[in-house]
Amino acid sequence: MTKFKGLRWWVIGLIALATVINYIDRQSLSVLWPDIAEELYPDKSTDERKDIYGWISSIFLFSYAFGQAIFGKIFDKIGTRLGFAISIGFWSIATALHALAKGFLSFSIFRSILGVAEAGNWPGAAKANAEWFPSKERAFAQGIFNSGAAIGGIISIPAIAFMTIHFSWQMIFIIIGVMGLLWLIPWMLIMKAPPGKHPWLTEKERYYILDKSKSESKNQENINELDEYNPETGKMLSHKESWGVIFASAAIDPIWWLFVFWIPIYLSEVYGMDVKAVGIYGWVPYVGAMIGAWFGGLLAQNRIKSGWNINKTRKFVITLGCLIMLPCFYLLSDPGSPVNAVIIMAVILFGFQTAIGNIQTLPSDLFGKKTVGTLSGLSGMSAKFAGVGLTALVSTLTAGGNYTPAFIVGGVLTLIVLASVWILCGNIQPLKAKK
Repeated sequence: MTKFKGLRWWVIGLIALATVINYIDRQSLSVLWPDIAEELYPDKSTDERKDIYGWISSIFLFSYAFGQAIFGKIFDKIGTRLGFAISIGFWSIATALHALAKGFLSFSIFRSILGVAEAGNWPGAAKANAEWFPSKERAFAQGIFNSGAAIGGIISIPAIAFMTIHFSWQMIFIIIGVMGLLWLIPWMLIMKAPPGKHPWLTEKERYYILDKSKSESKNQENINELDEYNPETGKMLSHKESWGVIFASAAIDPIWWLFVFWIPIYLSEVYGMDVKAVGIYGWVPYVGAMIGAWFGGLLAQNRIKSGWNINKTRKFVITLGCLIMLPCFYLLSDPGSPVNAVIIMAVILFGFQTAIGNIQTLPSDLFGKKTVGTLSGLSGMSAKFAGVGLTALVSTLTAGGNYTPAFIVGGVLTLIVLASVWILCGNIQPLKAKK
């Protein structure tokens, strides 16, 4: 049987690619909305069109929230291979169906299906990370995966703007949907089984992934899995650390959606840009996000290798990311030019990704592998509900083109993240059953 060195990196690479596709799918509406709104709502004002877009985006996030909890359970039941196949298969079909949308109702239905299906990407990635990487590499692996979201933003905005020259907005949705279906081919070929049973995995890498020495037997591996703490959902939620993860996720996630949904609209409204001009500027913030995803993971890995424990490492990196974001929200109140605005946004998203990659590893730091998907799903669901609230408010907060109130909310959310991690998460380490 053929063996492949570094197979775990192929797995996380494919998941990162799925995330790139995921973000191209979801970014398409925000980039295309000025053109779509012009065609479908010629008699509406700018604020009225923004309200319609805000409600459609909120419906997407609301559906995404339920999808996080649903797919967390699905991945824990059927595994990462089939879980990802179901998730990306349905979201790709939903994206293509956007071509049939005729107004608010049809867009809302297709975005709702997209939201539920795309939600599987995050608990699935957290579970795959816990399965395929030892604890010392998980933050870096999570950073690679998270960089897929940033790369998706970098690629999608100029690519979609370019496609508008040659294709209608309906055809663009179809093209993007087909991309996800093509991803399924290498995934089903490579992701044959978990690391304990994968036929292509070298024994050296298998033992490394499982944090085991070569002398340990497969029977001992089963004993180690039994030693993991995998409580039922009710018992899991009796730990304050679980609520620390949930609240930190709920506070930090809306910051991301504030920019994902509104960067193109902000540039269009505040600086009068059309779709092609947005394509020139709108990708810049995601460069900061991509670098931050790598930086946060590498910094955590470096600190652990230097002898820091998980608790000190996670709190240091998460705090650093939050402290980078805080002053930049103030600077965005009066950036002075579109170039300054997108650069400041890039710094915010750098800090965001530095922090969130380590927040997303907390479930695997605290619980066993059979509980990671469930806690990741619940924290993801709470994060999306919080995102729904902020997204629904943005059109009201920014009436008349003043985005400062929305940026103030972003700063407050950053402080809540810090409080959740330092107060509720306590000493970040593997938990044990309460006596």
